Amino acid sequence: MNEEEMFTRLLYFGLANLGLSEDEIWLMPIGKLLDLFECHRQYLGISKPYREIFIDEVISENI
Repeated sequence: MNEEEMFTRLLYFGLANLGLSEDEIWLMPIGKLLDLFECHRQYLGISKPYREIFIDEVISENI
């Protein structure tokens, strides 16, 4: 997939699935948009998470 196809796919995803306006998509940090796109792909079963973690691993019991 080349860069043009990726941006077209991200634009479609933002418009159709997230309900964002085109301006909101272009002004959103690219990392956030890519994270949302990856979450969508995992939800559909297209891709798998790189690593699965649980809340107990992130926040200790002492807090």
